[in-house]
Amino acid sequence: MNITRKWAATKQRAIEILIRLKRLYPEADCTLNYETPVQLLVATILSAQCTDERVNQVTPELFRRFPDAQAIAHADIEELEQLIRSTGFYRNKAKNIQGACRAIVEKHNHQVPKRMELLVELPGVARKTANVVLANAYGINQGVTVDTHVKRLSNRLGLTENTDPVKIERDLIRLLPQEDWENWSIRLIYHGRAVCTAKKPACDRCELADLCPAADVSLLPNVLG
Repeated sequence: MNITRKWAATKQRAIEILIRLKRLYPEADCTLNYETPVQLLVATILSAQCTDERVNQVTPELFRRFPDAQAIAHADIEELEQLIRSTGFYRNKAKNIQGACRAIVEKHNHQVPKRMELLVELPGVARKTANVVLANAYGINQGVTVDTHVKRLSNRLGLTENTDPVKIERDLIRLLPQEDWENWSIRLIYHGRAVCTAKKPACDRCELADLCPAADVSLLPNVLG
């Protein structure tokens, strides 16, 4: 099979995976709690190396004390650190959150930028965080969010041979419709948590198994009936 035909086959398989993911996980909303773009940005920075559940436990008090970019920019850094301590790497996160909010106040008129190139200039913000904010705060699908689940499953499903998140994102952008870029990531994260776990993927109950090159073939009859 030449490269063009192989890519076309991979794209067709990606669309079928997307269709099944939509059926399996009809609700594909951001699981972080927030009310404003600034709060989403802060929550997304906190979610690095931390569960969304833990972040959602921390942010109510954080946002009660510091509800907007102005408040966070002028917060006492030690108080900020203590409020987010349980999310891990709290000193670095506090520094980045405050730095990002200061830049938002001083350079962007108190508004979270709506452009990727401006977002990634903020402290603590790479493409992953920027994609989450653009898609969920502004409805702008400019890329595909690649976290550990998306990286793992995209490789297992044979949709990319890359390990670098930026290159994985580039491959997924070519395979998927733009309107589904963000909800693809959310649904794949759900599937990675519920079925295709890191240590022991449950191929025997995975509805994507017949489309997955990494699936345990001895279990496929159980899936296909």
